Amino acid sequence: MWRASVLTIFPEMFPGPLGISLAGKALEAGIWGLETFDIRAQATDRHRSVDDTPAGGGPGMVMRPDVLARALDMAAPEGDGRPRLLMSPRGIPLTQARVETLARGPGAIILCGRFEGVDERVIEGRMLQEVSIGDYVLSGGEIAAYALIDACIRLLPGVMGKETSGAEESFTRGLLEYPQFTRPAVWEGRPIPPVLTGGDHAKVAAWRQGEAERLTRERRPDLWAAYVAHPKEPGPKG
Repeated sequence: MWRASVLTIFPEMFPGPLGISLAGKALEAGIWGLETFDIRAQATDRHRSVDDTPAGGGPGMVMRPDVLARALDMAAPEGDGRPRLLMSPRGIPLTQARVETLARGPGAIILCGRFEGVDERVIEGRMLQEVSIGDYVLSGGEIAAYALIDACIRLLPGVMGKETSGAEESFTRGLLEYPQFTRPAVWEGRPIPPVLTGGDHAKVAAWRQGEAERLTRERRPDLWAAYVAHPKEPGPKG
């Protein structure tokens, strides 16, 4: 059975649309399985906090690596061979070919990000694969998780036939987002980059711009080509 494990701060959102129509019937029939994990259950303070302020300053909040790691370790114990996915607008675009590969496998572990993003160290430390459903920003990863799961289960035998569709839009600045970090200062031996804690906002802005450019060159050459042809001023973050 193809299994989806979803980590979210809003477990009540599932199964949502996945519980109706053909996907819902397939769920009831046991063709695929769904389990949700409440990330807040792994918080250790009385407020059940899962986020903290961005290292280096800036608006919004960043999801903590220690809380997320505990949730991931619970959802995917050692030996679980399913890919660990993070729904992220800066991820590698989800294509039909990728969906077909996922559908042929045992399932997926899906982390739904919120706020400004996820601390980069948990992405590296838990080998999360960032996946994007398009060049736009949602309020959280749950809707993106719906799309990914639905795209996979519709290819499972006995569910529905194959169809292919897709659309892309440009990011506001034409670049992928730079890595995010928050407390603790050192997590599993991985420190926050010193430039983000040095208090020099100009250096922070330059580092973020450089990292955004590096990630875009490496992951989205199409966006990079458009950015080089028509460069935009850095945004207000930092």
